Amino acid sequence: MPGKAAAKGLAAADRYYQDYGCQARELKQQGKRIMGYLCALVPVEMLTAAGFIPFRIKGDVNEPITKADAEMETIVCPLVRSAFDVSLKGKYEFLDGMVMAHACDSLCRTYDIWKYTLNLAYSHLINMPHSTDDLSLNFYKALLNTFKTSLSRFAGGEISDQSLTRAVQLYNQNRAKLRELYELRKAVPPLISGSEVTKLLVAAMSLPVGEANELIGSVIREVKQRGCILAAKSARIMVVGAQVDNVAFIDLIEDSGAWVVADALCPGSREFLYDVEVTDDPIDGIAERYLRKVYCGRTFRVREGSYQEYLEDRFGYIGNAIKDFGVDGAVLYIYKYCDPFGFDVPEIKSYIESKGTPVLYLEDEYSMSTIGRLRTRIQAFLELIGSK
Repeated sequence: MPGKAAAKGLAAADRYYQDYGCQARELKQQGKRIMGYLCALVPVEMLTAAGFIPFRIKGDVNEPITKADAEMETIVCPLVRSAFDVSLKGKYEFLDGMVMAHACDSLCRTYDIWKYTLNLAYSHLINMPHSTDDLSLNFYKALLNTFKTSLSRFAGGEISDQSLTRAVQLYNQNRAKLRELYELRKAVPPLISGSEVTKLLVAAMSLPVGEANELIGSVIREVKQRGCILAAKSARIMVVGAQVDNVAFIDLIEDSGAWVVADALCPGSREFLYDVEVTDDPIDGIAERYLRKVYCGRTFRVREGSYQEYLEDRFGYIGNAIKDFGVDGAVLYIYKYCDPFGFDVPEIKSYIESKGTPVLYLEDEYSMSTIGRLRTRIQAFLELIGSK
């Protein structure tokens, strides 16, 4: 199956995107064990080292939320509600278990609902701390060791340091390939569209890491071979937000006359900026990376120095992308009831504007029924950029 993915490049990415979960379902029929997870803060290296195939649970913007509303309050993040809704409807019937991290209240406070309603053979919540100081890091390491013991028990065998190290190396290769992919977006015009990148990122979330690495590599080769086929457009846009796992919003921007060339999203650059350091005790490197090197709105960072220095510490990676990818404007795309990113909007907007880059802030539902109304605002924003 890896060869099949590698042979088809963008076509394979599109197929895995359109029929999300098809490969996991097939692998399940072959006797493999599939472990679902929500959020980029779940250490997938540990799932792989235990012999499971990690599968990112996501929602469906084209599916109205119906069953979930009988179990969850409607003030829960619409992305979480949608993911729970399609899970209740049997979309991920192949899962052997599920792992969550304490990313936000919408996940943490609904974990018991997921656990008891889906009634999977295995469920675990990693109660990840929100601070990055040394005490929090030590606490997080203890939590990961508890998770390791729990996961080993369910897997039926010990998770060795050797298997963890091999998994760390595989995922570091994955992150390196994604960084190489993003280099193709720096060209003018970019060699690969934002829509194509999003489809590949989402497809990779559903594949074993080895297959994902082959798929990404094949796409890179294909894009380099085809060269520049994209037309010039009026602006180069960066999208900043939480999780965007559907091309609808990216298409909306690109159909309006701009290219999406950079992001601070999950899946996206937030997930592959930093590798896991290979350490004697693999848990040390994993804990350091997930707690301190994933720049998510849910993580509290102590203010040091001036206000501008504090913003640089938190959002410097966004400023670097604006410079490196030649970004003309940024779109803050935040879901309704997404408190961690919603509270960050004033500071992110202030920081990006301090770089001389205009910002458009949009709040939306996780639904195709609402996304179309954003078109006029995006077009007006692009006109504003074009007039400068």
